[in-house]
Amino acid sequence: MSHAAIAPGHTAVIMGGASGIGLAAARRFLALGLNVAIVDRQMDPLAVALETLEAEAASGQSVIAAACDVTDRAGLARTAAHVGRTLGPVHVLMNNAGIQPGSAIFGPEEGWDAVLSVNLGGVINGTRAFGPAMLEHGAPGLIINTGSKQGITTPPGDPAYNVSKAGVKAYTEALAHELRERPGCRVGAALLIPGFVFTGLTARGRTQKPDGAWTPEETVDFMLEALSAGDFYILCPDNEVTRRTDEKRILWAAQDVIENRPPLSRWHPDWSGRFADFMGS
Repeated sequence: MSHAAIAPGHTAVIMGGASGIGLAAARRFLALGLNVAIVDRQMDPLAVALETLEAEAASGQSVIAAACDVTDRAGLARTAAHVGRTLGPVHVLMNNAGIQPGSAIFGPEEGWDAVLSVNLGGVINGTRAFGPAMLEHGAPGLIINTGSKQGITTPPGDPAYNVSKAGVKAYTEALAHELRERPGCRVGAALLIPGFVFTGLTARGRTQKPDGAWTPEETVDFMLEALSAGDFYILCPDNEVTRRTDEKRILWAAQDVIENRPPLSRWHPDWSGRFADFMGS
């Protein structure tokens, strides 16, 4: 039994919908009978994705594409108005746009600005552009924000990305609470936490999917099952990492605070052995 917002005749909007998890979600929503709008700033992939979706749409279904940068608040407002005029009320919003160019603590400021404005700012902007109308129409609604395990365990190596995804987690938790506390509100929120997924963001020059990675389609299928079960935290495994492994890594990270251990003790030379023992226990 699917989430009440994911129903035939409803409308889904997917940010970052031209490729990867976003396109896979658009195709699944379309297969479930929804009308679909994909939003992306990459024009060529957007046109190709639109052709794919139009070819898969059933009679009577509508598919549109909109070129917009999620950092452009005025552009998103215009996009929301266009979607409303063309497809009607929005029932599912998936804030999925993201970048990962790499970063360092004292690296170029423009890299930090870009990652934070897209990965975190895009989630906030998308929610604020589409959310009010979703609340007003009164039908079941769902806002799905794409986070990352790196926003929870925050491994060393890419601090800007970690900060952005930690922000997405905090924002989506706050959003879910806000919606839950609104009298009569029928809109909910969920946090998608992918595992290792082979997309353009993670390919890093590879053309073949690594054995350990999931496909975007596997990730979206898992997401839909979790939404049907009423999950907020959609913690995805992959072909390398089990749910149990993720749970223990997250627990260890939380215990850094509780036990006042060194930050990121999992990678600290005085604690890495104890982390290995913990994982093996």
